[in-house]
Amino acid sequence: MGEILTNAPAEPAGAVTYATADGLLTSVWLLVAIPLVSAAVLLLLGRRADRWGHWLGVSAIGVSFVLGLASFFQLRGLENKSVELSLWDFITVGDLRVDFGLLFDPLSALFVLLITGVGFLIHLYAVEYMSHDGGRRRFFGYFNLFVAAMLLLVLGNNYVMLYVGWEGVGLASYLLISFWQDRPSAATAGKKAFLMNRVGDAGLAIAIFIMFATLGTTQYDEVFSNVGALTGGTVLVLGLLLLLGAAGKSGQFPLQAWLPDAMEGPTPVSALIHAATMVTAGVYLIARSNPVFSANTTLQLVVVSVGALTLLMGCIIGAAKDDIKRVLAWSTVSQIGYMFLGVGLGGGAYALAIIHLLAHGFFKANMFLGAGSVMHGMKDQVDIRRFGGLAKHMRITWITFMMGWLAIIGIPPLSGYFSKEPIIAAAFGREDWTAWLFGGAALLGAGLTAFYMTRLFVLTFHGPKRWTEEIEHPHESPKLMTVPLILLAIGSIGAGFLLSTSVPDWLTATAGLGGEHAEHETVLPHIVITTLSLLVTVLGAGLAWFLFRRGTATAPQPAGVLVTAARRNLYTDAFNETVFEKPGIFLTRALVFLDNRGVDGLVNGLAAAVGGGSGRLRRLQTGFVRSYATSILTGALLVVAAFLAVQAGWLA
Repeated sequence: MGEILTNAPAEPAGAVTYATADGLLTSVWLLVAIPLVSAAVLLLLGRRADRWGHWLGVSAIGVSFVLGLASFFQLRGLENKSVELSLWDFITVGDLRVDFGLLFDPLSALFVLLITGVGFLIHLYAVEYMSHDGGRRRFFGYFNLFVAAMLLLVLGNNYVMLYVGWEGVGLASYLLISFWQDRPSAATAGKKAFLMNRVGDAGLAIAIFIMFATLGTTQYDEVFSNVGALTGGTVLVLGLLLLLGAAGKSGQFPLQAWLPDAMEGPTPVSALIHAATMVTAGVYLIARSNPVFSANTTLQLVVVSVGALTLLMGCIIGAAKDDIKRVLAWSTVSQIGYMFLGVGLGGGAYALAIIHLLAHGFFKANMFLGAGSVMHGMKDQVDIRRFGGLAKHMRITWITFMMGWLAIIGIPPLSGYFSKEPIIAAAFGREDWTAWLFGGAALLGAGLTAFYMTRLFVLTFHGPKRWTEEIEHPHESPKLMTVPLILLAIGSIGAGFLLSTSVPDWLTATAGLGGEHAEHETVLPHIVITTLSLLVTVLGAGLAWFLFRRGTATAPQPAGVLVTAARRNLYTDAFNETVFEKPGIFLTRALVFLDNRGVDGLVNGLAAAVGGGSGRLRRLQTGFVRSYATSILTGALLVVAAFLAVQAGWLA
């Protein structure tokens, strides 16, 4: 290991020659249509589909995977590995022309296989996991909608199509995270995810507007081929807005707070969001937009900084959490940080990020579903301080989870070693002092990852039991849940090596992403970087094993400043509440007061004045002749009195 990918000679960005679509490639649109139609059937038929709806949802994703796999192999046989399908005109307004088109190329093909392959196993697992939930049919409808939106996101041939899928993923995530909406925490988590993603989505939308305003198009090939015509400032602003969108979907700083709270949804939702779909969307956006990011070194520095900062934040916070799913959630935040670090480094490191993304899909789905299996056997207990000794009772879950644990911390020859270590080496390959900064951050992150993931593994499966026999009787999960775990564990073992030897060459057909294995100058020799990476990993894992092999206290313990800060998410939630939420609440209440007392007060006061005045005048209209005669007489007397007063000089 230790080899870094460098750019292979390629055509200018955007200079893509599309192959003629034939055979299965003419039916790529079915990849999106099949799960979308399945979702519509499940949601529209209602309770009539309760008995068989879940199997329709599983079958839809299975068929999409088979179709995606067959299309992948057909694409491999083409000389020009990019096929574009223009289905119909989507928007035609003035000079704006956006077609509903799909692009099946090496990058989107890999994402299709990840989404449908890992997604199918998660769907299969969810059949048993959700078997006792009365809303299982509705759950699978949302699940299929999620996958359909993600497939549209990665298959769209322009930024508008990407944005449609982007918003579809956001909607589906809200529906799934808050699926158990009778729980206040789940409803709140769903709203939090929806609102925080709107911030990132606004950035992406503005970026698309800028593309049309400056380039007159949102088509990928046309945008990328004309990036050189933009000013440096425009490229920087455009890239920062794209980065904001990516940070929102992938849970990166400063929009990371929603991702751990997404654990309030059912465990299969957590696995799908964190492994195969939503959080990978931000990495895909930057990788797809690589000509934009590669055109500005400042922009690349910002992406690398966001990735390095987020990966360390995820590690530190994850080490202080006791909820098994939240530890895994913060590990996702951290691992996506490594991917952002990779795409920010540019050049061949784009391919490294994609390799880590694909490998992460296997071992993270494996561990999330393993966590669900533990919860299934422990009556939904999630506190790892109250587990211990489960290896004897849940052998399959223990072994499969172990494969995911060894993979994520980067122990050779499991997948994480082949996907994460090259990113660390690439960070040390920067040309200035930042090589030490970002390389050191990536190396430190590897040690911290080994520490907190080993803590999770040991407290869950080893040491003395800390659960009560009368209350909880741990048991292995049914085969419908363990078979996906076994298949994902196999992927956790071998995916990294297979991907590292094939993906770089495969991505050479995608402008700016491909590369060949080549020696690259770094501030440290490759063998030293590899050795240090393994050393900090072993030290981190060994320290955690030593500290927690005998269990831990089940009650909260006093902690130092750093642990306290980590338990409170490094005060990022408090910062958001102080800077954004509380001022927003104050402004909202002030506007409501102004509306009630000002705008509504003026309108209502005028109406009250007119109404009150008319009511008083109405009393004069009695309908009695004597009243009118008296009024006339009184008026006449007043007029005569006024004339007499004038004549007498009293009013002179």
